[in-house]
Amino acid sequence: MSSMTQQTTQLDPAVAECLQKYGIEHQVLPCDPELADTAVFCSHYGYELQHAANAIVVATKSEPVQFACCIVLATTKLDVNKKVRQIMDGRKVSFATPEQTLQLTGMLIGGVTPFGLQQIPLFIDSAVMAQPQVIAGGGNRSTKVLLHPSEYLKLPNAQVIEGMAIPK
Repeated sequence: MSSMTQQTTQLDPAVAECLQKYGIEHQVLPCDPELADTAVFCSHYGYELQHAANAIVVATKSEPVQFACCIVLATTKLDVNKKVRQIMDGRKVSFATPEQTLQLTGMLIGGVTPFGLQQIPLFIDSAVMAQPQVIAGGGNRSTKVLLHPSEYLKLPNAQVIEGMAIPK
């Protein structure tokens, strides 16, 4: 899989820059912004839900607030109260609000991606790594990125976590 130069311009510029910087092999998938939510996207465009990876930003509840980006399959839910709390040194953790997510990432919910978020930890559920390919956000609601999950490991802040997500 490789990106086509004309399609890369559709990605959020910071995302495109990150993909190029780390040599991440990917394919850009155009998306109707109204269909950007994972389940709707997969249903409309004919992708399997287990091949979609959601990027979820979490935040600690106490000051100073610490953030992390967690990657889980769309068929699972993030174990934020146990596993993520354990990873983040036992501090109470919750999903970042849409406002916190936008302020931190510059991305809207439905387009959040780990590409370009190298200033915070990136935790990838081990189940993501077992997929033949995954669909990730493109940094906006009009693109998605299709890649082999091992490409995530090219990011310097990436860490695979066993059992971070639980089946829905």
